[in-house]
Amino acid sequence: MIKVLRSAALACAAISLTLSAQVSAEPGDYGFWATLGNLIVPRQANGPVTQEQTQGMYPLSREVDGFDDGFDPADYDNWQKVDVPASTGAMCGNGSPYKFFVYRVPDTSNTIFYFEGGGACWDYESCSGQAGIRGARNPNGIPDDYVQNINLLDFENSSNLGTAAASPLIYTHHPYDQFKTGEWNIVYVPYCTGDIYVGDKTQVYADPSGQNPDLVWHHNGLRNVQAVTSWVKNNLQKPRQMLAAGCSAGSIGALLNYSKLRADMSVDYGYLLDDSGPLFNAPRDSNDPESYPSLPLHREVLDSWTTYSDDGDATAENPINLLTQITPGFDPNALATLYGGLSNKFPGDRLGITHFLADGNFSSYSYERFFGEIGNDPDAQSKLAKLRARWQQDTFDNLIPLLDQTGNWGYYFPRFRNFNESHCTTVLDLQYGEIAQLGLDTRDFLNNIVNYQGGSYIRAYETDETSDFENNNNWFYDLVGGLL
Repeated sequence: MIKVLRSAALACAAISLTLSAQVSAEPGDYGFWATLGNLIVPRQANGPVTQEQTQGMYPLSREVDGFDDGFDPADYDNWQKVDVPASTGAMCGNGSPYKFFVYRVPDTSNTIFYFEGGGACWDYESCSGQAGIRGARNPNGIPDDYVQNINLLDFENSSNLGTAAASPLIYTHHPYDQFKTGEWNIVYVPYCTGDIYVGDKTQVYADPSGQNPDLVWHHNGLRNVQAVTSWVKNNLQKPRQMLAAGCSAGSIGALLNYSKLRADMSVDYGYLLDDSGPLFNAPRDSNDPESYPSLPLHREVLDSWTTYSDDGDATAENPINLLTQITPGFDPNALATLYGGLSNKFPGDRLGITHFLADGNFSSYSYERFFGEIGNDPDAQSKLAKLRARWQQDTFDNLIPLLDQTGNWGYYFPRFRNFNESHCTTVLDLQYGEIAQLGLDTRDFLNNIVNYQGGSYIRAYETDETSDFENNNNWFYDLVGGLL
């Protein structure tokens, strides 16, 4: 997609380029004259929240008269903070106001919703921030300057490496690994509730040391997503193409929110990319965690983050009842039935999931606190081997068979990358994610999923257990890893 000059200050000069005006490359792209018009008079929303969408479980909201969200519709090609009114029910875990960030472009309506990754929490240590990277992200709320325009090579401003530079999916003008969604409108959904964007429950967590006051924590992720969706509908043009994506907690957040987000946005072409946030099969009425290693995790988070109970009121407002209501085929007893439910609900959408088979991060969340032989293992390498064994068992026994039963889920599981604990195939860049034996790399998979032209799906995993560990790192990874 060839970009035209985007600065309103250069709009007059752009007229001289009339003879070289481009033709829209993909659905949702604007031609030269339409883009020039957008620079002069920013295009207004054409699919605002309807009265019907303000009803039911977790409704959307219309604009609040007199509320200043801080957004300038004519400020293209810059990250802008968007404030959210408290009346939407949005807030961070500590009760501070929720905010998100938008990067608007004038030459396409296509939009990516990128859900930030960063851990999960269900006790005092992990929600208060004492657990570090294994706990909740942004336990103290979201700073106003959280996402800014950055240069990946500007190491004096490295704090944004965890946000705006998180992925070529959203890093506009990535210096060496661009992907087309980085040139779309970008909605960056920050993570500050520790509940993979699906919680709706306020918990009181006591300090086990007794030295600090109880922590009142709002697992409020689902309402935050509704506030973001509402704003996008009320303020931006309706996309022709939409990608919901994320890494880690953000990717499972995209997965769990896709059923409602996709229906609310009502786009022509919908794509979902779940990068390293799988929902493994684990029937909660089972007593066999050896066969279903994610079973203890599923039980823990449902109890911590929602008011749902198996014998509760099916009409009560909670995230699980919502998914059951709007996603035919979803079974609350087996959360991974969501894969089939989404496939059946959106048979024309292109849905994809990817992770490294040697992931040492999400596997830790999934098993370390629930299996004593892992959590109590004093040897780091032995613990990692046990985590990977469970992770691969879950992938091959409790995920791939579910995906194979659908008509529109692709998957891509390379072995290992020596960066970020081999966690997330699309963070920082798209390197070292190849499955050499099949002649595939991560970019091939992304192009296969985010593809309005359709076609067959890539379904691939790596069986070579050694080559990735021999040459899978470079000096730049070491440098960035040190900064992070």
